[in-house]
Amino acid sequence: MLATSRNFEANARAGLANDNLQRALGLARTGFPVRRRLAVERLPEFEELREAGRAIKDHTLAHLDFYLELYESNVAAAGGKVHWARTPEEARAAVLQICRSVGAKTVTKGKSMVAEEVGLNEFLEASGITPVETDLGEYIIQLRHEPPSHIIAPAIHLMKEQVAETFRAEHRALDPARSLAEPRQMCDEARATLRPRFLAADAGITGANFLVAETGSSIIVTNEGNGDLTQTLPKVHIVVTSIEKVVPSFEDAATLLRLLARSATGQEFSSYTTISTGPRRPGDLDGPEQYHVILLDNGRSRLLGTEFQDMLRCIRCAACLNHCPVYAAVGGHAYGWVYPGPMGAVLTPSLIGVEEARHLPNASTFCGRCESVCPVKIPLPKMMRHWREREFVKKLNPPVYRSVLSLWAWVTRRPTLYHALAELAARALGWVGRYRGRFRSLPLANGWTAVRDMPAPEGRSFHSLWAERHR
Repeated sequence: MLATSRNFEANARAGLANDNLQRALGLARTGFPVRRRLAVERLPEFEELREAGRAIKDHTLAHLDFYLELYESNVAAAGGKVHWARTPEEARAAVLQICRSVGAKTVTKGKSMVAEEVGLNEFLEASGITPVETDLGEYIIQLRHEPPSHIIAPAIHLMKEQVAETFRAEHRALDPARSLAEPRQMCDEARATLRPRFLAADAGITGANFLVAETGSSIIVTNEGNGDLTQTLPKVHIVVTSIEKVVPSFEDAATLLRLLARSATGQEFSSYTTISTGPRRPGDLDGPEQYHVILLDNGRSRLLGTEFQDMLRCIRCAACLNHCPVYAAVGGHAYGWVYPGPMGAVLTPSLIGVEEARHLPNASTFCGRCESVCPVKIPLPKMMRHWREREFVKKLNPPVYRSVLSLWAWVTRRPTLYHALAELAARALGWVGRYRGRFRSLPLANGWTAVRDMPAPEGRSFHSLWAERHR
């Protein structure tokens, strides 16, 4: 997938001006957060589960080499094969080699953000293999030739009228006068269209929510059942995932599963939780003849032992996106790559470089909601600050920004001067704004006042009020 993260500011302006996107985001703002809150309220031990989930991921990352080797040996013992991929190019080449070994012409795909990360669909098409997305949201955006805008709801940026328009344009063999006014009608149409694709596919590609080291199993969670059809009907099942998805045991996976659906969609459990362990065995009624796992690194191992290691705890629930005021305003496409929102603001610079993604860590109000709802307590604001520091050290900020920041640092290192200037500014702004109580525009603050009024200070600085109270 071609990254446009360096164009975040222009992307964000386009998102703010897109009426359909704003309508869709308006609906999303009240959906996921409310359902998550209600699900958490029904589980008194949710905070204890968060601590347990964090401990599981931290332990695994501390011994990642051991658990990955254990996972590989157990995959082999079950009759499967692990393919190690340091780069997207190696991951794509491994998938292509497997597909060509069985003469695959079409593949069905379950939702996989790692497959998006390596640009798998475009690569397969260029290699003469037709990929068919089977997750409903992914299927819709594949028809529209768009990237996903959310990591669990890839078509969240669309209204149902846009989906109906897409289906009419692409499903030309169907009655043009058919009704597509209701979501159920569109779901039925997609199901009928995809069913023969499932049956005709030569290979099936899925992602993985978790990899279990003790058994060599992969686990996916879905709400549509498409993942089951993708991995059981074709003769080859290919799992495309990344190294940090491994956990030591099924017990650990069960703990994280209790966190995942509640944090993602507000469900106690997803409709389907599917475990795959190797190819079909004698006596099995279904399943693939071959089972392959592509394990992608793509810079993740470089994060181990750094201030960004905690990002590898992420279980891709999207709670941080669902509660982020910036994401809710501009949408996922503004972030310009696979991973949007707060988790993308940390992960994207880690994978494609801060030079390409320097805007993303700045696309935050630092309200802290992302960290407060993360099921494994990833300190996302702290890591965004680390990226801002890297950006400053590499001199990627505009010169004016750097000059103002240097001046600010010079003043703050002189407390007496800082307090005097703060008191002067508070009194001046309080006096100027005393009649209206707010400012519709301010010099040097037009980025703020362009979209909101700024409340006028009451006329005293915090430090002087604090000192007066304590006296």
